[in-house]
Parts: sequence; structure tokens; C-alpha cells
Amino acid sequence: MKLNHEVMDLFPRSILKGQLEPSVLSSLQSLAAQVLANPENSPDASLKLAGQLNQQRELALNQLEVQIFCNQAVLPGCERWIRHVIDRQPPQGRGPWTPGRYRLQMVDVWLNSQRAGDYNPTHTHGGSFSGVAFLQVPSQIRPESFDGQLCFHGPEEWHIQSFRTGMAHYVLPVPGEFYVFPAWQPHSVMPFRGEGERWSLAFNVLALPKTKDQPKPQDEPTTSQFNRNVSLSSQRAEAKGF
Repeated sequence: MKLNHEVMDLFPRSILKGQLEPSVLSSLQSLAAQVLANPENSPDASLKLAGQLNQQRELALNQLEVQIFCNQAVLPGCERWIRHVIDRQPPQGRGPWTPGRYRLQMVDVWLNSQRAGDYNPTHTHGGSFSGVAFLQVPSQIRPESFDGQLCFHGPEEWHIQSFRTGMAHYVLPVPGEFYVFPAWQPHSVMPFRGEGERWSLAFNVLALPKTKDQPKPQDEPTTSQFNRNVSLSSQRAEAKGF
């Protein structure tokens, strides 16, 4: 007797992966070098973020390099994520996330500089979307090791004996590649060993339903109106080396 079997993979989590234009990557690398060479000129972002990194510096949204990055990569990436998820799942065409009924608003962008022993514990973000773009990666961060990789965490701990597989997905950082994901998606960054610095840009975006009466500029939501990055760790121990 021939059996007809079908395996259903339920409740997928959608993560968008993109590639920066070479000119955009080059301009962001130059900007990062300038910011890290003169850190006193950029606000320190480390106190309100989850990471234990060498440097975390806020970038101004009106900087030309940041504007190009947001307009050419981040916002189109969020739009593509929405269309991928909403357009393929019922109820299609319902809710506020139909074309013309919402807008995407950048909240913040910051630069992360990670050295050996630095890490970012498991955490989530506030807002609607978050993501990361990789600018510089030390050569010793390679696919065969967890060192320096970005990890997306599933809803439960990985446990092979009870077949809870696929509960963690590791991403090798590659300069020029970027990822967009829902702000609630838990993620972390592994420490690495050796010389060099791992540079990345992180960002938050709000998806706002439109109304007939559009808000005035003074009514725009501010970054204080939603939670910043929230560590899921019980405490933030200082970074240790290997």
C-alpha cells in the first residue's frame, strides 16, 4: 500500500536579505571610519542598547550617507517584507497594511563596532521593523565557526533529543549584505577571537497606518513613545575575552 505523506512547516518567520549597492557600501564604510575616529562627535548609543560592544554611536538621519542608505535599502526592504507576508496570506487586502494605507518612518540608525570578546546578548527591539547592514568583517569570521555570527532565535530552546530543531539560525556577516526583520524577532551576536573590528549599522523603523486626517509634524511619534532595544537577559555582564 502506497502512503501519501505531506510534511507541513507551520508558522514560518520571514527575514529579508538584501545587498547594498557598492557605492552605498563604500560611502557607509567611509562614514563609519570617520565616526569611529572622532567618537566624541556622535552620541553614545551604548547605554540604551543591549550590547556590550567597543563602540555604539548614533547616526543622524539627515546625514547624506544615512539618507541614501535608508531610502535605497532599509525602507524598500521593509516594504518588500510587508508585501511578501501580507499579500500571500489570508485575509488578503484587509487591515491597515494595504498599499496606500500606511507609511514607513525611520526611527534611528546606529553604528556598532565590535572587537574580540564583545557580544550582543539575546534581545528584541521596539517599533515595527529592525535590521542590520554589515560594513566590515575580520577575515577570521568564517562559516565553519559561530564566531561573530548573527543568530536569529526561535520561540523555544534548541533540543535535538525532542526534535526541537531549527530553533536558531546563524547568519555569517558579509560586507554589503543587510537583513530586515520584525522588531519582535529575538536575535544576538556571537563574540569572536582575533584581531580586527566588525562594523555594522543597525536600525529601527515604524509602520504607521494612515488616516484621513494626516498627523501634523508635531504629532509625529517620537523614539520615546515606544520601547528601545530590550535585553532578554536577566543582567548585562561585562564582556569577557576568550
